[in-house]
Amino acid sequence: MMGRSALVTGGNRGIGRAIADALAESGDSVAVTYRSGEPPAGFLAVPCDVTDPETVESAFATVEATHGPVEVLVANAGITRDGLVATMSEESFAAVLDTNLTGVYRVVRRAVRPMVRARRGRIVLISSVVAMQGAAGQSNYAAAKAGLIGFARSLTRELGGRGITVNVVTPGFVLTDMTAGLPDKVRDAALAGIPLGRYADPAEVAHVVRFLASEQAGYVTGAVVPVDGGLGMGY
Repeated sequence: MMGRSALVTGGNRGIGRAIADALAESGDSVAVTYRSGEPPAGFLAVPCDVTDPETVESAFATVEATHGPVEVLVANAGITRDGLVATMSEESFAAVLDTNLTGVYRVVRRAVRPMVRARRGRIVLISSVVAMQGAAGQSNYAAAKAGLIGFARSLTRELGGRGITVNVVTPGFVLTDMTAGLPDKVRDAALAGIPLGRYADPAEVAHVVRFLASEQAGYVTGAVVPVDGGLGMGY
């Protein structure tokens, strides 16, 4: 399974960039999508807004023309628009659902067509420990990330007979540019609930994704794999 065509959405920074690096180290031809910011060097970088079906189609067409049909899809792109539900606007709730859940549906739907024809493929969805725990001020984010679990398990039943695996990774508190900007009291509160007593490095999430995308994980599907230092134990 070396040299496969792999696509990581939201792969220009943070967890997505670490996943792209890990897959490339395994010998895969890696493409990444980005919506804003600078495209990362060393990868086929394609602009894509997962809320826009036309840009999703354009991104896949570019990847297929360069690397061939996508054999490994990692759906990582996502946004946050936090706020208490009593004051959260419908626009903020809908925007997060459209990006973090419906956006995943769009890229998965496009990716599975050639996978079904080839009778092989790996799909990994990046959810969050918040999907099981919930978090005050993140009802929209938690709803979207929890939805990925039901979506993935339904896909598992639809696609398993075609040799396609679908799994979910639920990271906890990971050190990225986004989390680095949080207030110290928020970071300290999160740390207090992590049994391992530290935050994750993006590479630690990426290693798990790389395994789930590997040949060795061919009998792992429909799984929800936490990478959270024990934060979500019991959920």
